[in-house]
Amino acid sequence: MELKRFPSIYVLLVFLFLGFIYYVTVFVFIEDWLGLPSFAGSLNALIFTFLASLCAFSFCICAFTDPGGVPSSYVPDVEEYQISDQETKKTGVHRMQCDKCSIHRPPRAHHCRVCRRCVLKMDHHCIWINNCVGHRNYKPFLVLIIYATVASTYSATMIISCVLQKDWNSSQSLPLKIFYVGCGLMIAGLSLTLGTFLCWHIYLTAHNMTTVEYYEGKRAAWLARKSGLSYHHPYDVGFRKNVTLVLGPNMLKWLWPTSSSHIKDGLDFLSTRDNS
Repeated sequence: MELKRFPSIYVLLVFLFLGFIYYVTVFVFIEDWLGLPSFAGSLNALIFTFLASLCAFSFCICAFTDPGGVPSSYVPDVEEYQISDQETKKTGVHRMQCDKCSIHRPPRAHHCRVCRRCVLKMDHHCIWINNCVGHRNYKPFLVLIIYATVASTYSATMIISCVLQKDWNSSQSLPLKIFYVGCGLMIAGLSLTLGTFLCWHIYLTAHNMTTVEYYEGKRAAWLARKSGLSYHHPYDVGFRKNVTLVLGPNMLKWLWPTSSSHIKDGLDFLSTRDNS
């Protein structure tokens, strides 16, 4: 795992926001609703602390892990770049050459304008982790989204339950009411946003594609239809195989971000042509 600096203000904002959510959830809402000394309060605080810790750990793994660059010694195999009926009319040589950094790049690699290099199996550049999401850190990124969605949903449940069951009498100040309701709406909105993002990446994982490949696939499908052909994503080898290629063959290790022994070099990938 390659360490890198954290020059981005967005990373600091993530940790500040995580700290804020943790503080208000545990020391404001759980304390006010259940009381931390009680068994229910201590149990809920412990569960949320565990979820928040997993979020922070997964975030660090995702941010600190190099997504994978193209080795300087990489030499493409021309036979693997033959044009199939499902591909566009670009030549194999053009697909192997990066116009930006003038190097040969393997299948599924793309150039990141922010990192200024080609990234293996690039999904996107994420400003919140100050890193590209690619071949070597896509699994911890997906696990991070899962934990963040569960943690934010748990926090929203605690906050909304506290707001609904609180005895709001005339002695309660208006700013306090605004703070309680505002926190509930904010965390609920965060949960919905993360949940939507999680569904999107579950879809991508189920089809073994990246965000870049999804939009490339839409264009390829459109070109195929114009030619009277059909398009199928070449790396979609079936739901079960697709999932294990990302998360690993051992289900017990699916939700552990550092379990990546199944990740290969990222220079070639299993495709539908290999299964045919």
